[in-house]
Formats: sequence, structure tokens, C-alpha cells
Amino acid sequence: MLTVHHLNNSRSQRVLWLLEELGAEYEIVRHERDKQTMLAPPSLKAVHPLGKSPVIVDGELTLAETGPIMEYILDKYGEGRLTPAKGDADYWPYRYWMHYAEGSAMPPLVMKLVMTQIPKRAPFFMKPFANAILGKAQKAFVDPQLVRHADYWEAAVQDTGWFAGEAMTAADIMMSFPVEAGAQRAGYESRPALKDFLKRIHARPAYKAALEKGGPYAYA
Repeated sequence: MLTVHHLNNSRSQRVLWLLEELGAEYEIVRHERDKQTMLAPPSLKAVHPLGKSPVIVDGELTLAETGPIMEYILDKYGEGRLTPAKGDADYWPYRYWMHYAEGSAMPPLVMKLVMTQIPKRAPFFMKPFANAILGKAQKAFVDPQLVRHADYWEAAVQDTGWFAGEAMTAADIMMSFPVEAGAQRAGYESRPALKDFLKRIHARPAYKAALEKGGPYAYA
């Protein structure tokens, strides 16, 4: 049986959601972040050398990284579901969003998180300097990037409500993490299509089932 090594408040939540959408059988091994550092525990290094989540184990295969994991699950258990057929007009847009989610969308979101956390962890006498330096970097580079990406997502889902075609695909599951994180770090007051996208995915039974099995999820 496929095993998901699940880290709380992490990208592995998308793997659980995909498996629930497909009705596939799986088991979860839970790993909890260190409450001080918020890093993954050493137990994950016993599964994969990088010690990060998500990681799946399926028979002889141990596989990390959300994108390859999603593609593996779809190939083995999907039976054509949640994936446009090759030759379909939505196929390459689908593939694009599957890769864009981690390759382009997540880096500025991670930078924003790091830049807001460093001053909080700095020694007291260094906090003013850290706030000043990183605050300027955020305003000059990171925040404009987040606005650009959020506007791009808004335009992408405006017509159909989904990222790749008229119906939900695995690309929407992949994009859920950056869109949810963006709601916290960029704000969607002027982006009704993204607000509606989040409302609809959060209402899906499979999304709710994944939350019940995976535990509380900070971005939801």
C-alpha cells in the first residue's frame, strides 16, 4: 500500500487531497515540525536524505517532491482522471501549471516568509537593523513579485474558475498551496476569482477528508 510521509502544515497536504479525490488506498505516517524552528524532524531523514516532506513509499519506490509524486499517483492510480488527455487543448496549460506551482509561484512566497521570520528570531539589539534591511527588500522586490503573481492567478481562473480548462484538474490541486499561501501574504480583497476558487476547493468532500486525515492545516 502507498504510504505518505506527511508533515503538518506542509505541501504534503496536496498529496492527501489528490489521493482522496481518486479514492485510492493509502496510509499516513505523521511527522511534526519542531515548535521552535518549524523545521521537519530528523525522522524524515530516515525516509529520504533531504529530510523533507512530502515523501511517498510505494513498494520498492521512495519518491520525494510534490510534482513527481502527483504525476506518479496520477499515472498509477488516476485512470485518466483529473488530467486532460494528450492532444486536448488544455493538456499543455495543465502541464504548465503543474510545474509553475513550485518552479515560479512558491519562491517569492518562501522569500516573504523568511524575510518576515528573520527579524522575529534576531537578537534584540539586531531587530531594528533586520527590520529595516529586510523591510526594504520586501517592498522593493518581494511584494511587487507577489502582486504580479496574484494578478496572474486571478486572470487565469477568471473565465472558467479553474487553472486548466472547464473542470478541476490536478493542476488546481498543485496550485492550491501557493494560492492559499498568497491569501495570507498578498491578500485577495480585489481578486474575487481567487476568493471564489478557494471557497470552492475548501468545500470539496475530498479536500475536507484530507484535512481530517492530515490534521490542522495553517493555510486552510
